[in-house]
Amino acid sequence: MKTLLILGAGTAGTMIARKMVNKLDSRDWKVIVVDKDQQHYYQPGFLFIPFGIYKPEAVVRPKKNYLPRNVEFVLADVEQIQPQENRVTLAGGRVINYDFLVIATGTDIAPEQTEGLLGGGWRQNIFDFYTYDGAVALSKALKNFNGGRLVMHISEMPIKCPVAPLEFIFLADWYLKQRGIRNKTELVYATPLPGAFTKPVAAAALGDMLTKKGIHVEPEFNIMEVDSGANLIRSYDEREIPYDLLVTVPVNMGAKMIQRSGLGDDLNYVPTNKHTLQSDRFENIFAMGDAANIPASKAGSVIHFQMETVVENLLAAIQGKPLHAEFDGHAICFVETGFSKAFLIDFSYDVQPLPGKYPVPGVGPMTLLRESGLNHLGKLGFYYMYWDLMMKGIDVPLPSKFSIAGKDRSLA
Repeated sequence: MKTLLILGAGTAGTMIARKMVNKLDSRDWKVIVVDKDQQHYYQPGFLFIPFGIYKPEAVVRPKKNYLPRNVEFVLADVEQIQPQENRVTLAGGRVINYDFLVIATGTDIAPEQTEGLLGGGWRQNIFDFYTYDGAVALSKALKNFNGGRLVMHISEMPIKCPVAPLEFIFLADWYLKQRGIRNKTELVYATPLPGAFTKPVAAAALGDMLTKKGIHVEPEFNIMEVDSGANLIRSYDEREIPYDLLVTVPVNMGAKMIQRSGLGDDLNYVPTNKHTLQSDRFENIFAMGDAANIPASKAGSVIHFQMETVVENLLAAIQGKPLHAEFDGHAICFVETGFSKAFLIDFSYDVQPLPGKYPVPGVGPMTLLRESGLNHLGKLGFYYMYWDLMMKGIDVPLPSKFSIAGKDRSLA
């Protein structure tokens, strides 16, 4: 019997397991999923926990509830992948031989990569919200925050959900106004990018909103160190930003196991063909979701749009056929802007976010690159789409391929 081995039971791993177990003949194939954690986290919800919009328990459920019964779920850490031998060694010593491998091990924060970040202020007046524990700890800190300088800081790109830091600073503006202390607080957004976002049209729109909300942007801030004793962050060009409360996005990196296996780049992401999602080095390995080094956003919607490509190409590879399916880098992101409103951006590898309507060109009902209450409801509605459709293997009624139709092409 042949084996399809999937490393990671997060969003990407769960979705591909559900799809492939229904595509492969169970008389010839077995599907094994390996993950070190029992709990599945709805990571977009981490953003809402610090502001009391979601309770912590709303974003966590058992992984086994979403994996098909005819998939073998192995709860273990991965020690090493040995691609030349087509096998994986687990931390407990078990060896799993595979015919095809899908790496969906995601990405995580690596605060140790920034000097001083894990010093005396960590989880005291320095917090992240890209982890469950960090978001919960930050919610307590924000309740006790009574004004001063709140700095939202990004260490380095790429990161999971590139718009999340912007959403945080927008929500902080709203939250502090709700508490009546916005006039006692200076909000600073420190980014290694030259502006609010990587794409010019969206960067201009979002940057204008930051200005209107009185949020100071410190662009091209490449952090050198955190001086927790002096409560400031320092860049390589010797700029210093003092803080009373620092909310940081540490360096994001792929799984350490990828490094141990010699399969990753400098950030432990798997070098992957950005169109076929096949490993650059091994024809029987595919990488998807946050584990791949492709130049697409590391976000749940992107995984959904990748799925069709991975399934089609994986089946073609199994049958020894050429890979014809191509992922175009399609991503949609809701950008919370506070006060029950949100932006919506829709883009691909080749086309930046543009104004228009989504999902029906010219009709909508959602508006691109403009604040609306409907976009905010769409952001909240994704929670139910995630748990009740995506994680159950039910197709989401949204086109996987990016379309320029209905968008303002003059700005492209």
